[in-house]
Amino acid sequence: MPDIYIAKDKEKKAAEETSKSKKEKTESVADKLKNQRTTNPFASLVIRPQKLTFETQDKEEKVILLARQHLITNIKWILAAVAMLFGPSLIFMIFPDFFSSFRYRSLLNLVWYLLTFSFVFQRFLRWFFNVSIITDERVVDIDFPSLLYRDISSTKIDMIQDVSVKMGGFVRSLFNYGDVHIQTAAEQKEFIFEAISQPERVIKILNELITEEEQEKIEGRVR
Repeated sequence: MPDIYIAKDKEKKAAEETSKSKKEKTESVADKLKNQRTTNPFASLVIRPQKLTFETQDKEEKVILLARQHLITNIKWILAAVAMLFGPSLIFMIFPDFFSSFRYRSLLNLVWYLLTFSFVFQRFLRWFFNVSIITDERVVDIDFPSLLYRDISSTKIDMIQDVSVKMGGFVRSLFNYGDVHIQTAAEQKEFIFEAISQPERVIKILNELITEEEQEKIEGRVR
């Protein structure tokens, strides 16, 4: 007598595996990266950032990546700021008689440390807000040449023709950062993400988004 129940169990299991396989195939890049979400807002590479919006973002558009220059690129101005902290002491040692008055010393200290704070604050803001954003629909590059001026450029994912990475030198290889070059068919021919962390991972995700966009076109699901 044939074991009907075992046959049914096998069919049920096969149906579940097929359903699971279809679900995995239709799972978007944004959904796949949800479990890898970066919680540190000061990270050089933020995956699926929470509560991040930008001015031209569409309602259903999902932010996949936020990239800024690697933290190690700040080392020059950080060292300069540390040196500036010892500036007044050095001046008083070289010119002890010229700044003998407590009032002059206090005034010099105040002005100098205000300048130091302004220097550090401006450099930090430029590093923090000069970012490149990749969504499930486009690539956005946001630059702040100064505190009062910003430059925003973007291109659709389906306009990307080629992506490449340039990593050269011992320091870049050691800390795993480099430049990502994106060639497009849009008005702006090239986008450059300078000195970003994990550039090869960024390229991999970009290629996955390009493939996903092509699949959406075939299935007629383009927004």
